[in-house]
Formats: sequence, structure tokens, C-alpha cells
Amino acid sequence: MVSVSEALDLIHAHVTAVSTQIVPLEEAPGRVCAERLFARYDLPRFDNSAMDGYAVTMADAGAVIHAQPTLYAGDACEVKVQKGLGVRIMTGAMMPEGADAVIPIEETEQTDEGVRLPDTIRRGANIKKRGEDVAKGDLVVERGDEISAYTVGLLASQGVTHLTVYRRPRVTVFATGHELRMHFERVEAHQIYNSNAPTAVARAAELGCEALFSGATADTLESIKAHIESALGSDLIVTSGGISVGDADYTLQAFEELGMQTLFHKVEIKPGKPTTLGRIGKTWVLNLPGNPAAAAVNFELFGRSIVHRLRGLNAPYLAPITTKNARDYRVKKGRPTVLIGKFDGERFEILQKQGPGMVRPMSEADGFIVTDGVVSDLEAGHTVRMIPLRGELRAREAVEIFTV
Repeated sequence: MVSVSEALDLIHAHVTAVSTQIVPLEEAPGRVCAERLFARYDLPRFDNSAMDGYAVTMADAGAVIHAQPTLYAGDACEVKVQKGLGVRIMTGAMMPEGADAVIPIEETEQTDEGVRLPDTIRRGANIKKRGEDVAKGDLVVERGDEISAYTVGLLASQGVTHLTVYRRPRVTVFATGHELRMHFERVEAHQIYNSNAPTAVARAAELGCEALFSGATADTLESIKAHIESALGSDLIVTSGGISVGDADYTLQAFEELGMQTLFHKVEIKPGKPTTLGRIGKTWVLNLPGNPAAAAVNFELFGRSIVHRLRGLNAPYLAPITTKNARDYRVKKGRPTVLIGKFDGERFEILQKQGPGMVRPMSEADGFIVTDGVVSDLEAGHTVRMIPLRGELRAREAVEIFTV
């Protein structure tokens, strides 16, 4: 049995990124960049006006000038500014030669003689300088950065049409248990619906994977092996159930007989002690416990970390939010314990009703904390570290996740 920290260290030390592909820029959001991209052009590409106004020289402070025809954004700039002669200019238009500043229209006065300027003109006022946003040669996207809509905008400003990204990791999920039926099947009085597999498929998809449910197996060694063999083209296989010590718990045996190399078997955590991680060839295997909440929180700790590494993220570590506990809560000492709860932006409130076999609490939760196994009294105001369930926070280096 390993500690939570040891399990996470093993994941980050051994799991590596999947292969890459080239995609159009418009299809890149949510993908992870697999190359370093540098600016091809200055941004702005030229000095331009930040206001609608007049491009003028400082020598004309307090004077009346004549204004040349208006320059608009996108116009070729073929005029010059000199003493007594300015240019009416619109926002985004290229600054003409000789101009020291742009004076907003509302700070000028129209007279019979021309345009009167204010007594003081500050050099560079209301001018956006070439390269002040991005300079040619700047690193704009690092390998391992997740592409967002705003990254797309930045790359579009550089004329990038395609980029190399890591492909979406392929995750195959199957469940074991003769008592289980899928939500689209008829259920008898002695049976239950399988919630673990749909949850794992949906969560893997939310985390940026191509997720597939390959079905539920019978509780036989042969059936489980057949499902494993059909899934070995995946990057990650996720199972739930069948890894304890019951008479019909064949999952771990089936994987081992097919050559799985085990990185860890059993984690010092409550709930989810039987959680196991191994590998068959290039395919990672995460065996989760059968209880729904136990399977879910262990996927959040270990499955999410595996996915981060498979995706090639340069910030693959779970990053908690440091906040305060909302109400007094007593937790049993001895083993690190996962407690799920709601977060209102200021306080984390542990759900009073939660247990390893429950389904509903995870649908209501915003995040969870992991106690260190020593702390027992979580009083109101106690500092806690919450790992979000809705949205993602990630760190480039390992950070403390335990609530002490």
C-alpha cells in the first residue's frame, strides 16, 4: 500500500504524453500545444492612434493648426505632420511621420482659423507603440499550454493557421458486476443501475479525452480478459469494481494474467483503498473501487492526474484553493480522508450526508478536501485546501493538497 503522495509521485514520474497531430487553429481550443510558438510580427505592427483626434507635433502646444484630411484605420499613411499642420486621425490608424502625440477631439477647439490645441502636449500621448503588446520573436505559446479562445485570438494575430497539438487521449471504460445493468436496460428488483461507467466516460470527456464505454463484463475471468484485450489500443483503461477480495473479484487477476505491471496496489486513503494503477504495454490501467463516491473521488485524484500527463500539459499537478471551513466537522483520524462539499467563493461547507456508496453527493459538490490523517477537528474557520470539481486549477510543480 502506498500513500496518496507516493501514488501521485508515481503517476507524474511514469505517465508521459500521447502522440501529436496537426489541427486548424479554429479546432484548437481545449487542446494542448505540442510546440513552442514565437511571434512572427510586432503587435501592433506599427505605431497607431489610440483615440479619435489629431496627430500633432509638440511644437504646436497652445497653437492653432490646420488639419489635413482624415486618416482611417487601414489607410496607407502618406501624409506628414509638421509645425502648424496636423492630421485628423481615427482610432487604429497608422501614425503619420513627424507626429509626437494624438490629442483627443474633445480636448481641442474649432475656430475660424483652424483647430486650437491645449497648452500642454505630452510626447507619446494616446499612441499605441509598435510591438508594445507583442514583439517579434517573443514566445507566445509554450509547449504544454492548453489552447483557449484567447490563445486562438493571439495566434490569429500572428497569421497562424495550423498548429501541432497532442491528440486527445483515448480512454476506455468498462464495469464489472453481475448485479449491474446499464441505464438503458431493464433492471430487476435484485439489480442496480451502473452509474460508475457513465460517470467515468463523461468525466474523461470533460477533461479532454476521447472516451468510450465498452460495456459491462460478466463476473468471470474470461469475460474480463476479453474486455481488456479489446481495449488495449487505448491510452488508459478505467474499471470500477472487482478489485477487492470477494469470491467474484477477478478484475485484478485478469489484468495480471495479461501481463499488467503494477505501479501501486492499494492507497492509504478513505474511501478507495483498493485503487490500483498498472500498465500493459503502452496502455495505462486504473482500477477503481466499485462504490460510486469512492470511485469518483479516486478518479479525481489519480485519474485526473494521469489524464493531465497523457494530454502533455506543462501544468499537470492538482492545485487546490486555500479557503476556510464553514462549519465544525469531526473526522476520524488514522487515514487520509476525502470529504466533499460546496464552495460559495468564501467558505467550503462539508456535506453532512456523504458516504462511499452514495451517488448524489458528487453531483452537488463543488470540490473536495483530503485530510492528512492526523487532523480530527475541522472547526469553523479552519484553513482547508479544496480541489475543485467544477473547472480546473493546475500547477507546474507539485503543491500541498492535504488539509492539516
